[in-house]
Amino acid sequence: MNAFLEVWRPDGADLVQLDGDRITVGRAAGNDIVLSDDGQVSRVHAVLERLAGAWSVRDVSSRNGTFVNGNRVSGEARLGAGDELRIGRTRIVLRAERTADDPGLTEAQAPPPQLTPRERDVLIALFTPMTSAEMFTEPASTRQIAQALWVSEAAVKQHLLRLYDKFGVAGDGERRRTRLANEALRRGAITLAEVRAHEPKG
Repeated sequence: MNAFLEVWRPDGADLVQLDGDRITVGRAAGNDIVLSDDGQVSRVHAVLERLAGAWSVRDVSSRNGTFVNGNRVSGEARLGAGDELRIGRTRIVLRAERTADDPGLTEAQAPPPQLTPRERDVLIALFTPMTSAEMFTEPASTRQIAQALWVSEAAVKQHLLRLYDKFGVAGDGERRRTRLANEALRRGAITLAEVRAHEPKG
């Protein structure tokens, strides 16, 4: 599979195939990815370019900046598979197969690990903010997951630790839950259909 982008809109994710070498993102109609409903996006906000087989993103002097994995881009930033762009209120995730000369984009996709029913519930609960009326911004907090599943925060933390281990998500901090959510979707451990089936009704 070639590289593609997941562009998260209020009604779900659009997939944009990265066939060329340059993609523009902005509010104006002439962009390759048009975010006309996001008032925080500039007319031409950012440019993604493929150089020497790797993708990078450059902010085009936008008013509100471009962020990669929570860090504001200064100049240009190289992207790897699973990296998350934030442009205005819109979340964009790079999905790509890896190549032998680029450790950031290589390695065949591993099958999803075996999950207990409760671990699957925790993963689905991570996406609760996405299924609300507002734009998806961050995966649910430990407290939000505990409230959704009627369990203690300590129990949720134990489940998350096991999930981090099963999916090989290293590090710590708030971004770890984002990486776990992305990895669960990428490897097919859960699907958007499952997430939407758990949306609050009414």
